[in-house]
Amino acid sequence: MTTETLAKTPLHALHLELGARMVPFAGYDMPVQYPLGVMKEHLHTRDAAGLFDVSHMGQILLRGSDAAAALETLVPVDILDLPVGLQRYALFTDENGGILDDLMVANLGNDTLYLVVNAACKDQDLAHLRQHIGARCEIEALFEARALLALQGPKAVEVLKRLAPEVGAMTFMQVGVIRLLGVDCFVSRSGYTGEDGFEISVPAEHAETLARSLLAEPEVEAIGLGARDSLRLEAGLCLYGHDMSTSTTPIEASLLWAMSKPRRADGVRAGGFPGAARIFAQQQEGVASKRVGLLPQERVPVREGADIVDADGAVIGRVSSGGFGPTLAAPVAMGYLQSSHVALDSEVWAMVRGKRVAMKVAKTPFVPQRYYRG
Repeated sequence: MTTETLAKTPLHALHLELGARMVPFAGYDMPVQYPLGVMKEHLHTRDAAGLFDVSHMGQILLRGSDAAAALETLVPVDILDLPVGLQRYALFTDENGGILDDLMVANLGNDTLYLVVNAACKDQDLAHLRQHIGARCEIEALFEARALLALQGPKAVEVLKRLAPEVGAMTFMQVGVIRLLGVDCFVSRSGYTGEDGFEISVPAEHAETLARSLLAEPEVEAIGLGARDSLRLEAGLCLYGHDMSTSTTPIEASLLWAMSKPRRADGVRAGGFPGAARIFAQQQEGVASKRVGLLPQERVPVREGADIVDADGAVIGRVSSGGFGPTLAAPVAMGYLQSSHVALDSEVWAMVRGKRVAMKVAKTPFVPQRYYRG
C-alpha cells in the first residue's frame, strides 16, 4: 500500500507534528516511534505514563435484550452473567476451534455490549457478527465515529484523575461512561502492556483535544507501536496473527484461562460456541504443541519464524513473537513447542542465521503484571 491509500486515525496530524516515524500497519499509517526512541518509550511507560493511539482497532456496539445470549454463540466466554460496568477478554472461534480473533467485551448496561476487536480483523469480525447474530441484535460499527487512546503506566491514574477524579475508584477491567473535557467517553481500566492504565474511547472529533491535554501532563509521553509490542511481549500477551490464529486453538495457545468456567465441558452452559467439540477433546486428551514463554540464554534477539530445535537438531517448534525486552535488558520470545518439551526450564535452541541459540522454557509474564485490583 502507498501512503496515500493507507487509512489515517484522527490523531494522524498530531503524530506528524510530534515527529513520529510512520509505518503501514493493518492498513493504517501508524507511528512506530517518536524522537524519544523505542527503548526510552518502553521504559517511560513502565516508570510513568505513555499515551498510545490505538484508534485503528475496531469498536462495535451490540444492542438488544438478546445481545448477550447471541454473542455467547460465538465465544467460549460467559457473557450472560457479565456484570454491568465490567469487561472480559474473549475469543471468536471457528468450526475447527481455531481462533478468528481476540477481543474485549464490555457490558455498558441498558442491554448494550461494547466490543473492541483487532484492526486487521475488524471488517471480517463485523461480517461474522452480522452473519451469525445480526437477526438477534442491533450491530453498530464505530470504526470512523470514535478514536481509541490507551494511557498506560503506574502514573496513568494520577493523570486521568485530574480530568475525572472518579476513575481513581475503578479497578482492573471495570468500564463506564466517563466525562472527559465535557465529552462522554467509554473508559475501561485495562490495556495491553501489563501495566495499570486506561483505554479511552472518545468521539473522533474530540480525540486530538483529549490527546493534547493528556500529553501536556508532565508524566505523559507519546508512545509508538514499537514499544507497544515490546511491552506486550514482556507481559506475555498474545498478538493476533502471530501468537494465535485460525490454525491454533485456545488450548494450543495456552488460553484456557480465557474460557469461562460456565462454558467449559463441565460448566452450566457448556459448549454452544464454534469448535467446542474439538476444544473440549483437546482439553481432555492434550495437544501436540503448545505456546510457551522462551528466554534466550545469549544476548541475541530471536525473531518470529525462527525454528526451534532439540539437542539432536530436530525441529520441535517455531518462535511466534520475539525481540528485546528493555525492562529485563535481555531478549524474550514466545513460541509453539511439541508438548514433550514444554516443561519449565526445558533446554531448547533457536536457529538464528544458521547458528543455534540456547533458550529455556520460561513462565510468562516475563515482567510481573501491575493491574490495579483494588
